[in-house]
Amino acid sequence: MAEALSVVVWSKQGCHYCEEVKQYLKEKDVTYQTVDVTDHDERRDILDIKYGVRYVPVIEIGRGNVYESVTEIGIPHLEKALERLQ
Repeated sequence: MAEALSVVVWSKQGCHYCEEVKQYLKEKDVTYQTVDVTDHDERRDILDIKYGVRYVPVIEIGRGNVYESVTEIGIPHLEKALERLQ
């Protein structure tokens, strides 16, 4: 049995790009979790340590032991990552 796809969207309130990512995932019936960095600089610190960025959206996608992060802005980057991991 294949492991379920795990998707985490790091976002903040009022972020147009973040909402675009979430809407895209909903349209594709991809279940995701959200980590809200609004007013949480410590969560931005985590992004900085893991990926060298403090901006959002950052999308983490994985299955089993294979994980990939999408730190580039734009749906085409997310689409490519989903294709590789689905």
